[in-house]
Amino acid sequence: MPEIEVFPNPAPHRNYVIKHVCPEFTSVCPKTGQPDFATIDLEYIPDQTCIELKSLKLYYYSFRDKGIYYEGVINQLIDELSESCSPRWMRVTGHFAVRGGISSVLVAEVGAKPA
Repeated sequence: MPEIEVFPNPAPHRNYVIKHVCPEFTSVCPKTGQPDFATIDLEYIPDQTCIELKSLKLYYYSFRDKGIYYEGVINQLIDELSESCSPRWMRVTGHFAVRGGISSVLVAEVGAKPA
């Protein structure tokens, strides 16, 4: 698994939301072996560090050959991404493409979003 790199938050005194959208996320269904496609939305309020984008891209790409259910994807993402930067709040939303006539949206959060 590639390392998720971080850099110092330029405004740690302020709450502000960072949102990154990855429309090309791919993993593999462990039951069928077929690819699963998703758009992943990452939103967070940084504390002392922010996630570096190239390392985030490489981290996402590491799922391309991984057999994992949607639920596993979202929970692994929120665990590893929040561990990497210790945000004040974070939300990961996976918009998974239609398979078998059903699309799925999964959401996981950590922390309490400040008002």
